[in-house]
Amino acid sequence: MQDGTDPRRWKALWVTLVAGFMSLLDVTIVAVALPTMQKDLHASAPAIQWVVSGYALAFALVLVTAGRLGDAIGRRRIFLLALGGFVVCSAAAGAAPGIGLLITARIAQGVCAGCLAPQNSALIQQMFRGAERGRAFGLFGATVGISSAVGPVTGGLILALADGPGGWRWIFYVNVPVGVIALVLGLRLLPRTRPTGRQRLDLPGVALLGTGVLALMLPLVLAESGGIARVWWLFPVGLALLAVFARWERRVAVREGQPLLDPALLTDTRGYATGAAIATLYFVGFSGVWLVFALFFQNGLGYSPLRSGLAVTPFAAGSALAAFVAGRLVERLGRLLTVCGLAAVTAGLGGAALVLHWAPAGLATWLPAPALFLGGIGSGCVISPNVTMTLRNVPVRMAGAAGGALQTGQRLGGAMGTAALPGLFYLVLSQDHDDYRAAVTVAVGCGILPVVAAFGLAVRDWRGHRRDTRRPCPEDASHSHTHAGQG
Repeated sequence: MQDGTDPRRWKALWVTLVAGFMSLLDVTIVAVALPTMQKDLHASAPAIQWVVSGYALAFALVLVTAGRLGDAIGRRRIFLLALGGFVVCSAAAGAAPGIGLLITARIAQGVCAGCLAPQNSALIQQMFRGAERGRAFGLFGATVGISSAVGPVTGGLILALADGPGGWRWIFYVNVPVGVIALVLGLRLLPRTRPTGRQRLDLPGVALLGTGVLALMLPLVLAESGGIARVWWLFPVGLALLAVFARWERRVAVREGQPLLDPALLTDTRGYATGAAIATLYFVGFSGVWLVFALFFQNGLGYSPLRSGLAVTPFAAGSALAAFVAGRLVERLGRLLTVCGLAAVTAGLGGAALVLHWAPAGLATWLPAPALFLGGIGSGCVISPNVTMTLRNVPVRMAGAAGGALQTGQRLGGAMGTAALPGLFYLVLSQDHDDYRAAVTVAVGCGILPVVAAFGLAVRDWRGHRRDTRRPCPEDASHSHTHAGQG
């Protein structure tokens, strides 16, 4: 049923959110377990980094293609196949006897996660209408924000409970029972759809977009092992491939074909281009600061992974609370909600960085908590409202591809942030005699800059929308002029 009246739509939504939470959590939850994995598997530092990087890279590469496949052959079908694959790959990663098989399982798991992600936003557009869609996207945005923020504390908690050799395997095994339950419920609750007309997959577009995104992301995911210095030339190659991709998609659209990503999304769909740019910029700062905080608390102050995760929990709590409320306010406040949210994130993260610069080590868990909570409230007012406003005018037939492209931008932004900000953190340490306080202040401060840029875009969009709503439409102007002449 596609008209927003399916009585099971809210239950179906929770199934998709649980699956989405798992897939996004696995981007960050593994980071705290890398030292234990490296020791148990006798792996090199570059090899163990691929446990994180391989997942993130595979995740980003398939998003748009998977979204288009969902639009073409059925979102329910792709969702269930991807969820089943994610469960199997999670079990394989947990049971991996060596680093090679672990990396292989993680890359396959990333592919499945990338196939899951765009179906979430597309199913919301398919199942909900009007104000309900805003509330559903509010829950989706809360899922995105919370899963990214609580990854470190969740990983630390699992390691604390599963202490001893091989305890890290439970980070993967925990997905299995949750995923099986979601799969069974998804079979019962997710709506069935039938594709309309003959569907074709734009294979040249898939190849151009995939290689372009790969070229842009590969130096970033290899940054810790010197990837940017070695393969920096991939950045202009990636940009050139994406430019060719854009020209190809316009050509396909002009010939009335079926492009992988319809150019009309960027040119004719109100709010999509601006919203995608805001999301990409925001995730540059949002994703990178968590690694910086983890490095500061664990390496600088000697905190355990669990205590380090708990120190940033106020941000996750604020994000969760605000996202639920923001989903109900977005229809009334629109882009103003994002503007206020970005201002709060800037103030919260900036305040936390300054507090950590001066706070005694024993109080570093508590003193930044109010600032982090404020930042979390702001984040909850950014992610879910921006998703709603970016996708609200997208036709349902393009919902999967549009959601995939939006999340590709987020993943690219996240990769840039997680490469650049920790690198800056280490640069300050090397030049300032291991001054961790200066390092966290400078790195988080630079992470705020793309958030400020997103704030500028949001203000511009908000003011433009206000001008449009105040300007009388031609019919009204003509009507008023006629009456004035008659008077």
